[in-house]
Amino acid sequence: MKIIVFTVEAWERDIFEKLSPVHHVECVEQSLTTDNASHYADADVISTFIYSDLSADVLKQFNNLQMIATRSTGFDHIDTDYCQEHGIKVCNVPTYGENTVAEHVFALLLALSHNLIESTDRTRKGDFSQVGLQGFDLRGKTLGVVGTGNIGECVIEIAKGFRMEVVAFDVKPKEELASRLGFRYAEMKDVLSTADIITLHVPANPKTHHLISTEQFDSMKDGVILINTARGSIVDINALLQALAEGKVAAAGLDVLPEEPVMREEAELLRSVYRKQHDLESLLADHILLRLRNVIVTPHSAFNTKEAVQRIIDTTVENIVAFAEGNPQNVVA
Repeated sequence: MKIIVFTVEAWERDIFEKLSPVHHVECVEQSLTTDNASHYADADVISTFIYSDLSADVLKQFNNLQMIATRSTGFDHIDTDYCQEHGIKVCNVPTYGENTVAEHVFALLLALSHNLIESTDRTRKGDFSQVGLQGFDLRGKTLGVVGTGNIGECVIEIAKGFRMEVVAFDVKPKEELASRLGFRYAEMKDVLSTADIITLHVPANPKTHHLISTEQFDSMKDGVILINTARGSIVDINALLQALAEGKVAAAGLDVLPEEPVMREEAELLRSVYRKQHDLESLLADHILLRLRNVIVTPHSAFNTKEAVQRIIDTTVENIVAFAEGNPQNVVA
């Protein structure tokens, strides 16, 4: 098979090129886009990260495509309807960094609770004043966990280490897990109204689009902290801005934004404005959030540790090998 691997860093090449004795492997530094897709039209398998364009307009340029090996757990960036209609298997990496993302949740939370960004900025300038830097303890606070899958479970385990109270919502509660880790399940509205800090761990799909919007913010405590390391589309970004402006949300730690792929490239941003392909209000809201002192935004890097990325690549290679042998694994579409 001809395998094209997009968005590959130099150190990753050796791992993917282990497939070379049996298959033709080409590693490309760039993401897959509408503009470059035609150069790889004869690929049998493509492997991408979440910032590649896997819309129908791109996929229809491939003549022989049989499989997409996404190097992610989420697959909302792929037109799975098109894939199913054209017999293209989509395989993901179901688990690779639940502890990794959970640790990032607390990196964001601790940075907010101890005003680490402002503190560091001051001391670098030689200012050792503590005015306005008073933070808050995590011990005794109630953490609301929305989604208790692999990542949510790790978040709860860490929270208990900080001696936090935990209340959680999930469409499929796991009472054995709740008993083992010492937390309780509640309805979504109850979680939002009782939590001092809310962290989101649900997939992006039509049901979770704007799961957190004006109504949900209104249900929250005044001065709540919001952490989102899941997907940008889960939070109505304009409603979040309003909640921050009104003090309903005291601070936010975000690893994801709704228009984040477009914001990464100025040229792509300009093209999207010209073509009216994206929500300009959300783009503006994203830019405002980046400049707020009580908001920390990281570049969708919660997954990005040496160990987690290694697990992603290893599983992706295993997915490709399994597909080539006629026994596809981790199939999501």
